[in-house]
Amino acid sequence: MFNEQEFIKLLFLLSDTQACISHMEKDLLYQLPLPDKGKLFRKTYYLSATSLAHILERHYYKISRHPACGKFIVDVPTIVHWIKEAFTCEPTPISGSLNFKRTIDTGTQIGFDKDAQSTTIITVITEPGGAVKTAFPGQYSIDKT
Repeated sequence: MFNEQEFIKLLFLLSDTQACISHMEKDLLYQLPLPDKGKLFRKTYYLSATSLAHILERHYYKISRHPACGKFIVDVPTIVHWIKEAFTCEPTPISGSLNFKRTIDTGTQIGFDKDAQSTTIITVITEPGGAVKTAFPGQYSIDKT
């Protein structure tokens, strides 16, 4: 049987918890030594702590998981800076997906792509609503996950 009182109590608990986590997430990202940090929180293009954790776990050279993936060799603030800058690039739809990709040439080596080739390019994948899903060094290819 549906218990409305318990449902409302749980709803408010989850809402308050989510608001607290969102606040903590912003506090965390504001610690990065970057100018224009507010641009990380646009409504049309934004980076969550969950997405940044995914990017670092999979694509940061200091974390040895996922050895077959492209790896960033620059520090975390630089990675986030280029993710933020990719907003200025025109999003391109990804075939067979609702997601979009943005590719930006940084002009300086930022890492190695999945084929272990040095690259100055970063690709950022976003969801339709603008949430950054992932980012990696190199060009997007169809077999990216």
